[in-house]
Amino acid sequence: MYDVIVIGGGPAGLQAALTIGRMHRRVLLLDSGEYRNGRVEHAHNLLTNDGRDPAELRRIARAELAAYDTVEVRTTSASGVEGSLGDFAVTTAEGVEHAQRLVLATGMRDELPAVPGLAEQWGRLVAQCPFCHGHEFAGERVGILIEGEHAAMIERMLRPVISSAFLASPADVAQVAEVEGGLELRLVDGGVERVAGVFTAATATQRAPFADQLGCGILPGGGVEIDALGRTTVPGVYAGGDMAHVAAVPGPMVSLAAAIASGQLAGASAVRDAIMS
Repeated sequence: MYDVIVIGGGPAGLQAALTIGRMHRRVLLLDSGEYRNGRVEHAHNLLTNDGRDPAELRRIARAELAAYDTVEVRTTSASGVEGSLGDFAVTTAEGVEHAQRLVLATGMRDELPAVPGLAEQWGRLVAQCPFCHGHEFAGERVGILIEGEHAAMIERMLRPVISSAFLASPADVAQVAEVEGGLELRLVDGGVERVAGVFTAATATQRAPFADQLGCGILPGGGVEIDALGRTTVPGVYAGGDMAHVAAVPGPMVSLAAAIASGQLAGASAVRDAIMS
């Protein structure tokens, strides 16, 4: 019986495991090896690590966790969860593990607009967050392939950074192709636009079914509902990272820094609740 099982080996899950391990609680971290930013080569907007490869961040985090005797990390996927406070059962390929509490940090999956060539550039020359990727296109022309008012907001945010923007609906673009110095947007009407990179809006869905399996509350936007301390609506289940947020905000702040902060909060709450029960 572990004190806590953390499902998810991204920044939120790694931080949760570190926080719990530092209090000498037995914690098992299950890492499937699949990450929302798995195709990103450089992570940005993270203090002291701006520009570092996310894979290197995970490697460093795992090395730090290895210093704690009560922390176990396994590179394996969970396939199902059940149970309640005091005895949750997590099924993996190696068997069933039990814990008094769970931290869900399984992240989200991005579904991109169906424009040929767009997905192939995701995490490189195609992005959705100006805070994370805008500076890298400083002084350049970018494409903004987003519907409605959100496109205008992204353009206004980028004005101090870029030279100009080409705004279009994804439906107006027939193909995205990499060329020297950026991307070529081949339009449905036959036109061509050259840009350094593209910002678009992905549709995010839960990467794993565990919140549903446990009966956790799900917010209208698809995120798992948590309170200000990272607790879900199910006693003993906590959540962190971009899969969860409080109901008072429309969605999570999708960034490594925010994910790390929420993972720390979820881990600390799991320890605190254990001694208060």
